[in-house]
Amino acid sequence: MEIKIQSIHFDATEKLEAFIQKKVEKLQKSFEDIQNVEVQLKVVKPATSLNKEASLTVAVPGQTLFVEKTCDTFEESVDQCVDSMKVQLTKFKEKLRNR
Repeated sequence: MEIKIQSIHFDATEKLEAFIQKKVEKLQKSFEDIQNVEVQLKVVKPATSLNKEASLTVAVPGQTLFVEKTCDTFEESVDQCVDSMKVQLTKFKEKLRNR
């Protein structure tokens, strides 16, 4: 599984990248055939709260799954994205099993 992290209009710290790496790797427990994961981080309207947006794009055989969340911190955004993606991967896995 290849993990690509993009930070738009700012530089992500190594600590944040390590956190994201650790969280995203846990997705493999939900679905083993993940080909690659793209994480995009961006600050929306810097002067407001709830301005850290994270989006997760996961490529699985035959489909691309996408989640986007906006929170106060990137850690919280990534956490929510990973949780939502686990649900999507579980549903996708069920569909595959039923065929």
